[in-house]
Amino acid sequence: MKRVPRLLVWSLACILALGVPGVEAGVVRLPRVAGDPIDPALRDAARQGGTVDALLLMRAEADLTAAYLVAVRTARVAFVHRALHAVAAESQRPLRATLDALGIRHRAYAIANAIAVEDVTLAQLEMLAARDDVAEIDSDPPVRLDLPPPVRGDDADAQDILPVTVEWGVVRIGALDLWALGHRGGGVVYASADTGVQWDHPALKGRYRGWKAARQKVKHAYNWWDAIHADIDGNGTNPCGFSSATPCDDYGHGTHVLGTGVGDDKAGNQIGVAPRAKWIACRNMENGVGRPSRYLECFDFFLAPWDAQGMNPDPARAPHVISNSWSCTASEGCLPKSLRKAVKAARAAGIFVVGSAGNSGSGCGTVASPPAIDDATVTVGATDSNDALASFSSRGPVTVDGSNRLKPDVAAPGVGVRSSLPGGTYGAMSGTSMAAPHVAGAVALLWSARPDLRGNVGVTEDALLGSANPAVTASGTCGGTDATNVPNNLFGYGRLDVAAALVALP
Repeated sequence: MKRVPRLLVWSLACILALGVPGVEAGVVRLPRVAGDPIDPALRDAARQGGTVDALLLMRAEADLTAAYLVAVRTARVAFVHRALHAVAAESQRPLRATLDALGIRHRAYAIANAIAVEDVTLAQLEMLAARDDVAEIDSDPPVRLDLPPPVRGDDADAQDILPVTVEWGVVRIGALDLWALGHRGGGVVYASADTGVQWDHPALKGRYRGWKAARQKVKHAYNWWDAIHADIDGNGTNPCGFSSATPCDDYGHGTHVLGTGVGDDKAGNQIGVAPRAKWIACRNMENGVGRPSRYLECFDFFLAPWDAQGMNPDPARAPHVISNSWSCTASEGCLPKSLRKAVKAARAAGIFVVGSAGNSGSGCGTVASPPAIDDATVTVGATDSNDALASFSSRGPVTVDGSNRLKPDVAAPGVGVRSSLPGGTYGAMSGTSMAAPHVAGAVALLWSARPDLRGNVGVTEDALLGSANPAVTASGTCGGTDATNVPNNLFGYGRLDVAAALVALP
C-alpha cells in the first residue's frame, strides 16, 4: 500500500488561490442523529444522578474545503478561524440566549461548533435535544488518562539522571543530521496540550515564546492557557490552582513530553528534537484527568491564541505543530467522534497534529480513542532503543468508529526516554506519550529546513511516513497485517527517520 503523493494537489491549490481574489467558506447543515440525539450513557447518568455535564453539537458546520486553496499559511489560519467563528456566532446565538435564560452555565467552542453545559437535568437535556439547531448531545465526563505515574522533581523515585550528551531517541531518529545542516527548529512554533508545564525549567525557559531574555521579562498572554477552570478529579483542590495565569504542571507529564520536543539547557541536557523551536502550551488535564470540553478548549486556543482574559484571539500567533500525548477514552464516556471536528479544522488551517497511539497494547484494535483514531492526526506508536515495538504500544486497526482505519501511522522512541521534570530535574518515562513529541519535533526540524512547506501538512506527512525505517521488530498480526506488510497495524510505516524525510521532501 502506497500513500498518494499530495504535491500536485498542493501546487494546484496554490495556483488556484493566487487566482481567486476572495475565497469564501460555506456552511453545511448537518442532519440530526438518527434515533435518540442524546448519548445513551449521558441519558442514563442524568436519570440516575440528577444533573450531568454535556456537549451540545450544533447542526451548522463551516465548510473548510476552500481553506486548502489559500497558499499563504498565515492567511490560511486566519481564513479557518474567521469561518469557524462566523458560523459559531450565528448558529449558537439563539441557543446561548436560551441557556442564559435558564441559568445554565456554559462555555462555547468555535473549533467544533459545540457548547459545553454544566449541571443539566434530564428534562433540560430532552428540551435541548428537541431544538432544530442541535445535532446531538454528547457526554462531557471526567476522563482519567492512562499516563505514566505522576513524577515530580522532588520525589524519591525521580532522582536526576546524568546527561549523556544527546538523548538516544534524538540520535535514533536522525535529528543530528539536520542539526549539522543548521536546522534545529528555528522559526517554528511548537505547541503542547497536556498536564501543563514548568515554564522556567532550565531546559525549556530559553525557548518559551513568552520569555524575553533580553529584557528578562515574561509574558504569558497568547503563549499559555489553562483550560482547567474548576476541579475535575474530585479532590476539590489542585497544586496549580485553577485558571492559572502562570504555566504550571500538576502532574509532571507535560513538562516531560515538552522537553522531548524542544528541550535543551545548554549545559549537556540535550533532550529535545528541535531545541531552537519556540513553544507555547495549554493545560487540558487536571492531575491526569481531562474532559472532552477541556481538550476542545486547548484546540480553540491554539488555532488563535488569546490574551490572559481569554479575549482578542490572534490567528497570526497560531503554532505550526501541536503535540498531543493524551487520549479521550471511550471507557470514560468519550465518544469516538468527539474531537474529530477540532482535529480536522486544525489540519485545514495548516497545523500539523500529532497524537500518541495509546498504551493499551499488545492487543489488536487498541488504537481506540480520539485524537489517535482520526485520519487527520498523525498517530505514533512506541519503540525501544533496539527498534523493537513496545509491548504496551497500542495497535490498530481502528474499529470503534467502524472505519477499520490503519493505525498507528509511524513509530518513534518511547521506552526509557529521559527528559525534563518539574523541579528543574530530569528523569525517564515510557509510553507512546514519549514517542509523539519525537514526531512533532521532527516536523519542527523539517519546517525549519523548508520554510516553503510550512502549513503543507499533507506533503510533510507523506515524507515522514514514506521515509520511515520499516525494520522494526514486532510480532503478531493485526487487521490482516504483520511486520512484513508495510504499512501495518503494528507500527505503521516504520520508525521515524527525519533525516530521510528531509531528503524525501519535494
